[in-house]
Amino acid sequence: MASGTAARRYAQAVFEMADQGGTLDQWERDLSRLTNGLSDPRLATFFESPQIPAAEKRDTVRRLLGEKGQPLTLNLAGLLIERGRFGMLPRLYAAFHDLLLARRGIAVAEVTTAVPLTEVELNVVRGRLLTITGGRDIELRPQVDESIIGGIIVRIGDQLIDGSVTSRLRRLRDQLASRR
Repeated sequence: MASGTAARRYAQAVFEMADQGGTLDQWERDLSRLTNGLSDPRLATFFESPQIPAAEKRDTVRRLLGEKGQPLTLNLAGLLIERGRFGMLPRLYAAFHDLLLARRGIAVAEVTTAVPLTEVELNVVRGRLLTITGGRDIELRPQVDESIIGGIIVRIGDQLIDGSVTSRLRRLRDQLASRR
């Protein structure tokens, strides 16, 4: 998990620098572009390869960012390339994005269900969570975990709402065991 910790440290440093410079949106755009580029397996393999010179990788970053790419983003990418850490960029971007959402007052809700939710169901969940968060905007991050059997688990920051069938069965088992 060291790379996750490093990604959060880099993200925090970039966020503070971007916030002071008034360039949060530009950083969001640049980091998103690079992360989307790395979602292509061929490009990810290209950046992981030790046989490809760092200069060629930096040129590829420049092309990915296009004309609107910031010089500071290129510097960050070059630093990550030189240190062999360019692969952490998706985690760095995710941490940066979470900091940006928090700054904008948007809560992140990880919503876990046994089956994928439709847009209508997600909107119902969003509506119910609005009351819990006091009307704060919410970004839903749906996940599927069949092991919860049914129901829903929601995590917003440190708050956990566990309405899963697995959790209910566990509580029922504990209640029955305590009555013996």
